[in-house]
Amino acid sequence: MAEPATATQAAAPAVPQLKDELDIVIPTIRNLDFLEMWRPFFQPYHLIIVQDGDPSKTIKVPDGFDYELYNRNDINRILGPKASCISFKDSACRCFGYMVSKKKYIFTIDDDCFVAKDPSGKAINALEQHIKNLLSPSTPFFFNTLYDPFRDGADFVRGYPFSLREGVPTAVSHGLWLNIPDYDAPTQLVKPLERNTRFVDAVLTIPKGTLFPMCSMNLAFDRELIGPAMYFGLM
Repeated sequence: MAEPATATQAAAPAVPQLKDELDIVIPTIRNLDFLEMWRPFFQPYHLIIVQDGDPSKTIKVPDGFDYELYNRNDINRILGPKASCISFKDSACRCFGYMVSKKKYIFTIDDDCFVAKDPSGKAINALEQHIKNLLSPSTPFFFNTLYDPFRDGADFVRGYPFSLREGVPTAVSHGLWLNIPDYDAPTQLVKPLERNTRFVDAVLTIPKGTLFPMCSMNLAFDRELIGPAMYFGLM
């Protein structure tokens, strides 16, 4: 009879917080009560809040967060005649937050995104996963059939070229979401009650040269690598 295993598995290395290297940019038109749900994950970080809409409206931010808040008057004052390059009355105003940040990394999230839970009921720290992605290499030239080869418990499968296994720096980490899908308006009208309930615990690299729809409601990027390319055109 086999004896019970006595060796303990080594703990996974802690994910760096990057609290001095990452800003959280939030565009908003409302009070930021949603931050209470994110407090365990966001509180160590500096928030850059870009208020859209009426600049005379007061936006309330829960106590205990380190933040700076800009409205349209601030954008006009800081950018002067170039202020028109920042979109107005839509969430693309977040680009101003990208501009004023001095950090290497940006995580941006909409003010109506809530903390999801995995099938066990545990809250998902989306920001931590974005940081893991940004600090791990990407493999855009050759697809690995075990998904992310840099994840614990995975590696490159047989046949993957050794010359490509170091990967390349990751510029963008694109998060997804549960509940309401990010459909265009006609699709939403046709499927008003449709909800996304399928949780997928996987990280995929988008192959080089592939087009994909990118949404900024749950997104992180390396500002030094790709910052200017994250500018959202005027709407």
